Amino acid sequence: MCANKINMATLIAPCGMNCTLCIGYQRQKNPCAGCNLDDTNKPKSCIRCVIKTCEVRKQTDSGFCYECSKYPCTRLKQLDKRYRSRYRMSMLENLDFIKSQGMNAFVEQETRRWSCLDCGQLTSVHRENCQRCGADTSGNPF
Repeated sequence: MCANKINMATLIAPCGMNCTLCIGYQRQKNPCAGCNLDDTNKPKSCIRCVIKTCEVRKQTDSGFCYECSKYPCTRLKQLDKRYRSRYRMSMLENLDFIKSQGMNAFVEQETRRWSCLDCGQLTSVHRENCQRCGADTSGNPF
């Protein structure tokens, strides 16, 4: 799926994950459409995600967790801890940035932060090498 053909805001998950940086979205065979779109090709764990299916969050104006009265909930804190330690990103920082700076600024920051220095392709948070050119992205400056 090409991110240019759809609204980038739909590719930011309620938890703050930028779906364009997910290996499931970037894979060539049976790519995931992102958390907010079609469930085709998604792992069952993503379809049943307690953050995505949260009824409290669904009632917020933005649809993002930062507007929830329980923010940050236990599940979001656990997810954030895992992503900070394994993938060099923070869901909570992403959500706070979106809330304070807006979606356009967030997407611009993410594009700068996660673009491969060799070929310019968006890299995956889940891999240490660019999926297009193979360059090591583990040491990319942020």
